[in-house]
Amino acid sequence: MKTEAGSPFDAYLENCRERVETALEQALPMESVQPGELHAAMRYATLGNGKRVRPVLAYAAGRALGVEPERLDGPATAVELIHAYSLVHDDLPAMDDDDMRRNRPSCHRAFGEATAILTGDALQALAFRVLARDKTMEVDAAIRIEMIETVATASGSRGMAGGQALDLAAVGKELNLAELENMHIHKTGALIRASVRLGALSAHGVSEDLLQGMDHYAKCIGLAFQVRDDILDVEGNSETLGKTQGKDQAAHKPTYPSLLGLEESKKMAERLCSEALESLQLLDPRADPLRWLARYIVERSR
Repeated sequence: MKTEAGSPFDAYLENCRERVETALEQALPMESVQPGELHAAMRYATLGNGKRVRPVLAYAAGRALGVEPERLDGPATAVELIHAYSLVHDDLPAMDDDDMRRNRPSCHRAFGEATAILTGDALQALAFRVLARDKTMEVDAAIRIEMIETVATASGSRGMAGGQALDLAAVGKELNLAELENMHIHKTGALIRASVRLGALSAHGVSEDLLQGMDHYAKCIGLAFQVRDDILDVEGNSETLGKTQGKDQAAHKPTYPSLLGLEESKKMAERLCSEALESLQLLDPRADPLRWLARYIVERSR
């Protein structure tokens, strides 16, 4: 289905965004609590105009397996805190060196580089605190530990941090398709897969086969998300994107359009979307938000 405003997906997306925004507001320390500058930076980097794709994936994966949304607020909050931390650090001068994020100055431009580094550190730590302490999740200790391990793996050298290291090492180099996919499976895809897994783990007694099927869905849309990001870096504009358009081209970073061309990149995103949808064939209509999200990821304009 198309993802026009006013569609069932549009309403679902808005509901999930409102839920996670409220949960994030409650999880983040207030600016009035010391150290106030750090807490202000944490709130600045997290709250506001985000797409919230990762928490929506956690909500949608849980819904597909019959989990009530209030039991998913903790996992949804945790993955968005990790994502917010990654954006703060990605924008730093030593990393992607970007002055703009979500249509306003990036965290290090608003608060200084040292505070931005601490902001990322603190947001990451807060994510694990939420997973460890949230009382609404209604999972036993073993599942809670598995959730923490899932996010730790997705965040570390086998996930986002490793992907960022590969990305930095690739600047100015030519990668083949397998190398480019490997980089983005880690940098972008790892947290997307973790988001779906956290939602699925929130259900009781989920089979390993079902977890693997949902993970394959997440792997496909994680790659599709990055392909679409690369396309938007060419075709989008800074105001709509909320970040600097053309940044990857200017930095001579390897991207799908630079390797495959724009049209082939668009076809690849569509193929990945179709493969993701095939992975959900055994799930009933409760999984429709996951299906809608696959289309949204390859059609979005920011």
